[in-house]
Amino acid sequence: MALYPLLRPLIFALDAEKAHGLTLKALKALPPGRFDAPPLPIRVAGLDFPNPVGLAAGFDKNAEVFAQILRLGFGFAEIGTVTPLPQAGNPRPRLFRLVEDRAVINRMGFNNAGLEAARARLERRRRTGIVGANIGANKDSVDRIADYAAGVRAMAPVADYLTVNISSPNTPGLRALQDKGALDALLAAVAEARGAGGPPVFLKLAPDLTTEDIDDIARVAIDRGIDALIVSNTTISRPALASRHRDETGGLSGAPLKRLALQRLRDFRKATGGALPLIAAGGIENGVDAYDRIRAGASLVQIYSALVYQGPGLARMIVGELKNLLRRDGFGSLAEAVGSASAMD
Repeated sequence: MALYPLLRPLIFALDAEKAHGLTLKALKALPPGRFDAPPLPIRVAGLDFPNPVGLAAGFDKNAEVFAQILRLGFGFAEIGTVTPLPQAGNPRPRLFRLVEDRAVINRMGFNNAGLEAARARLERRRRTGIVGANIGANKDSVDRIADYAAGVRAMAPVADYLTVNISSPNTPGLRALQDKGALDALLAAVAEARGAGGPPVFLKLAPDLTTEDIDDIARVAIDRGIDALIVSNTTISRPALASRHRDETGGLSGAPLKRLALQRLRDFRKATGGALPLIAAGGIENGVDAYDRIRAGASLVQIYSALVYQGPGLARMIVGELKNLLRRDGFGSLAEAVGSASAMD
């Protein structure tokens, strides 16, 4: 981990997707080892998370290295996005580092090996550490709601929680499932597929939403018994960017998403009245960023793009910084800090 600053120039000399593939191979070469996340416990949606820092979906699409990821200090890992049938995704190149902006643009398109492959790997895991499964729909599906129901049925027995991903900008028409009527139908089908006693279901949302969208989504999510909201996925908006890749099509993540994702978190905290747990994602680079999201209402945070720039020690660093910030401000637990800034508004 300490060597990452020395290795980064070599890694960045490679195409971004090739570098990601080599990273997966390197992790697979490691033994799973003992799960030893640094402790900062919190209970969310009936699950006991050892600490609030998780790895977002997109890194371990096919559930190949989640055990190794948990060794890096993460409190949880989310595999996927997984679709019912395998699909190649969009044409390459489709992943771009925006180094000057500490950002990433991707238009991967849910490339994955399908539900069957991911489920088989999760079936073999030891039940140590929390592993969620992020599910999506195939690009050419004629019934996307049926795809999500199939994902729920396949993954419910083997994952600790499920994430319904309707917020990727890289599958045409997918974000239309965030519309009130479509979302209600989708979540009804998801609830039926999960059945009684199934794992918690989280809903992953886009940051590119109107106030009306946010209010509608919050109401439907509460009415349909969703267990938590993940705010947010990548953005199709483009703030001022310095990189030569700034005009690439796809979802933007990393540091430029920070302000928008924080505002959307505040919006959903207000819209839900604190009735649903929130999970923050987008632009989180350090403990201060994570603390800002927690005080704005997030119980958990997820990171991904910042790992590209800071390396595998980031989760442990964030947990350590969070502990110091909580101590500084007199909080006796992480749960006490959740929403503390919004309570003061």
